[in-house]
Amino acid sequence: MTLLIDVLSWICLLAGGFFCIVGAVGLLRMPDIYTRMHAASVIDTLGAGLILAGLILQSGFNLVSVKLLMVALLLFFASPTATHALARSAMIRGVKPLLHTEENAPSKP
Repeated sequence: MTLLIDVLSWICLLAGGFFCIVGAVGLLRMPDIYTRMHAASVIDTLGAGLILAGLILQSGFNLVSVKLLMVALLLFFASPTATHALARSAMIRGVKPLLHTEENAPSKP
């Protein structure tokens, strides 16, 4: 049983690390604020959520897992709220999303 829990926790930890790396690369590669916010939300929801799930599995049923669950709940509620506030403030300030147009399109081979 402990081997199964260890395997599941390592799968969660590795998948969470993968999503954090993909989201960080997305933050660097995306062209405007709106797509960068999407990449940041991938880090928050999938990356941190899976890492916290893996840590909860590793810690077992004790006070540490309750604390990790509280951190997960804080991230679950605070991240979408912060992203919404950031997007709303960008829209109010007049930041336009970068739309796909012919001049922005990559050249065809």
